[in-house]
Amino acid sequence: MRNFILFIRRFFNLILFIALEVLCIVLIARTHMMQGVDIMSSANALTGSAYQKQQDVVYYFRLKSMNDSLVNENARLHNLLARASGSLDTLKDSSVRLAVLPTDTLHVVTYNDYTYRQARVINNSVASGNNYITINRGTKHGIGKGMAVVSGTGVVGKVEYVTSDFASVLSVLNVKQKVSAKLKDGTYSAVSWEGENPDLLIMENIPQQIKVKKNDSVYTTSYSFFPSDVLIGTVTQTKRASKNNMQTLYIKSASNFRNLQYVYVIENKLAAQRQRLEDSTKMTNKK
Repeated sequence: MRNFILFIRRFFNLILFIALEVLCIVLIARTHMMQGVDIMSSANALTGSAYQKQQDVVYYFRLKSMNDSLVNENARLHNLLARASGSLDTLKDSSVRLAVLPTDTLHVVTYNDYTYRQARVINNSVASGNNYITINRGTKHGIGKGMAVVSGTGVVGKVEYVTSDFASVLSVLNVKQKVSAKLKDGTYSAVSWEGENPDLLIMENIPQQIKVKKNDSVYTTSYSFFPSDVLIGTVTQTKRASKNNMQTLYIKSASNFRNLQYVYVIENKLAAQRQRLEDSTKMTNKK
């Protein structure tokens, strides 16, 4: 304890200077939008670089489990393509274009109005109320803010911050995140996370007359930032709310957030055009 007090006394001026510098940076980031964005971008770049080095070590020891996961996913995708086109030999004539690249390069798949870019997860949290995921792709790889992120099995989140080499994804396991969803009969509502179990999502305000069974699938809608019909999860339990006679559905997430290794970032090539149209419509209605 005595040595600690002596250390503080010896370096008091330096410690005070650093503390004031940090305070100034925080105040600038909160009160000045432009400088705040620059600071956030720089912080994300440094954090992403640190996560990348940490994940490189973890990545080496997970190669076997990742290889098994990718083999299973490839088999599933081949089966889907075979059913869709009748034969894998006709793939070259379909609307899917695959870029077969070396392992360390960016894999890109274009399907109709969407472009899928492969990325590796280098940091992922599931324990807090506001979980984020860091991926090893950024603007120089074609990643932009607002793009949807999915795994090989279901939804993951939405790109929130981007640097040249990294991106921060707002996870579905975030109390701020809501995903427009539908049941098999077309009933719409929003799926969200309660902030506790990372395997469980909820879908509220489902009319009592809608018959929902255990293991029914829940998918994204065209109203969300995800492409339509991406699997969100399967129903595990239904609960009736006595105050409004509505159902709340408990949904097992299709993506395993505890072991998230690879994801796909989806670019909607028509998103900007759609946004301009909707903004123009809103402006016209205000007049």
